[in-house]
Amino acid sequence: MNKVFAMFCLMAGTNVFAQQPLFMPQNIKKAYTSETRSMDGKPGKKYWQNYGHYNINVTVTPPGKSVQGNETITYINNSPKQINSVIIKLIMNIHSPGAARQGATGTDYLTTGIHIDKYAENGKESTFRDKQQNTWQQVTLSKPVPAGDSVLLSFTWHYDLSETSGREGKLDSSSFFLAYFYPRVAVLDDVHGWDKMDFTDAQEFYNDFNDYTVAVTVPKNFLVWGTGDLLNAADVLQPAYVERFNKSFISDEIINVVTQKDIETKNITTQNATNTWKWQATNVSDMAFCISDHYMWDAASVLVDKKNGRRASCQAAYLNKSINFHNQVKHIQHSLDWYSNNWPGVAYPFPKSTIIQGFADMEYPMMANDSPQDDDMIQRFIAEHEVGHSYFPFYMGINEHRYGFMDEGWTTAFENLIGQADVGKEKANTFFKQFRVANWALNPSDETQVPIITPLNILSGQALGHNEYGKPALAYLGLKDMLGDEVFKKSLQGFMDRWHGKHPIPWDMFNSFSNISGKDLNWYFSNWFMSNFYMDVAVDKVVPDKNGYAVSIKNIGGYAVSTDVMIEYTDGTKETIHETAGIWEKNQQTTIVHITTKKKISYLKLDGGIFMDADEKNNSWGTKKE
Repeated sequence: MNKVFAMFCLMAGTNVFAQQPLFMPQNIKKAYTSETRSMDGKPGKKYWQNYGHYNINVTVTPPGKSVQGNETITYINNSPKQINSVIIKLIMNIHSPGAARQGATGTDYLTTGIHIDKYAENGKESTFRDKQQNTWQQVTLSKPVPAGDSVLLSFTWHYDLSETSGREGKLDSSSFFLAYFYPRVAVLDDVHGWDKMDFTDAQEFYNDFNDYTVAVTVPKNFLVWGTGDLLNAADVLQPAYVERFNKSFISDEIINVVTQKDIETKNITTQNATNTWKWQATNVSDMAFCISDHYMWDAASVLVDKKNGRRASCQAAYLNKSINFHNQVKHIQHSLDWYSNNWPGVAYPFPKSTIIQGFADMEYPMMANDSPQDDDMIQRFIAEHEVGHSYFPFYMGINEHRYGFMDEGWTTAFENLIGQADVGKEKANTFFKQFRVANWALNPSDETQVPIITPLNILSGQALGHNEYGKPALAYLGLKDMLGDEVFKKSLQGFMDRWHGKHPIPWDMFNSFSNISGKDLNWYFSNWFMSNFYMDVAVDKVVPDKNGYAVSIKNIGGYAVSTDVMIEYTDGTKETIHETAGIWEKNQQTTIVHITTKKKISYLKLDGGIFMDADEKNNSWGTKKE
């Protein structure tokens, strides 16, 4: 019994069960032995995390693509040690020639990166060396920050928006999307220390929870949508639009705050040369903004917390010609309502959700940058997925650099569940298999098949996609099936309650589920997350016994999957017996399924449903009647 497991036994006391240890790297173990994290799945008694207060001013003057900004960051050191230097993230340097990227780019993608014009520490100016190829930079502090103290960092900066829009950049000549646009302090955590990972435009992000006040200055007739609450609508909008906007916060019906006809009047905003839109958000991991002088604006709201009567605003900004974006507010309302009351069944934790028309199909706190679709079902599907990210990673503080399966995987599982509610189980599962499963499940010999737990920062291409989306989604859906909805929801919500607003790692999630469910689930997590198994089961033999039949099933691929045993009897009747992944708990290589019947079986087949079998030729026994 290793030291970490022994500690768990002591902490768990009389409730301990014979839980087999999970693979755990040495640096992860240190977090548990140092008691910042607990083996019962809770934050440890010495858990800590840092945060900052950001005050940002940013100016954009289309058609000019230059973004000018200044900010102050009050960074609080809650760690047990003094900080001698900080890591500053400069994500916009991804556009610099020479920056490390996982994919090819065109010349329209390239800029000179972000430039730091001034830098000061506690009001005293200092030198900041611009290194445009790097998306992070270490800055040595002139005075260390003791544990429990803070430092005031100030930046003045500028960069040019990329002509090629992806997650951020120019949407068109006078519609811009600002994301990752400001210098920020990287995460310092108890597991990995400073986050020094380069952003390569593939893996996603890892941010602290901070408080933000952001002022966005744009020319008159430009509208701004963003993360957080708009504080000064009456200062930037004409009275009629303020009235519509305010009404939307209590309306179930869609209100056209700005129509195409309104845009043509060029009198929507206060007619100053420029207007400054002031935004505020607390305890969020990022801010993002869209500006445009020709986007329409719809808004409504939806009841997300029935217990407390709390509503959330639903907003959309888009081009009139994007037909299905006219339905976007309805899609947001539906998503927030369903997620709040079904899966995960946690009331939407933010005051609003906005989707703007862009190209990325990419999520941000309270924001999404979605592409227009000709098929409204696909438009809704994308909206549901991006809105679903509100929980993972934005409520839960996931390290997407390393553990994308903790945000994309969960969101993909929710995507399947809400899809079943939208279009029915059969249609949703067929789409799920085609879009999320088949490309890896039917190619088990592919060298990209690596354990889900593999840190994403060392993956690329197909391996990254497989391990973020379909594989972990199936693991979560299989766990739901095995535990049953009641225990699964209790475990999921318990994990979320323990770790929202913090930085959980996979072992916190695994331990929480075992602890809350009261079951040893390490065998399951080890099977799905720590192995390079695949999905392939086979009928070995079917033997009559005193109660009917004993069906021997081999697990060739290794993954613990559920299966339907589909039976045809000689009298023409049929029966389907569902077996969860729990049949593999005691023996992950072979299992026996007992069929109680007095009838004679003529044909039997194993059907995994969304757990697609790599080789179905060995899934049947007997002769099927035509």
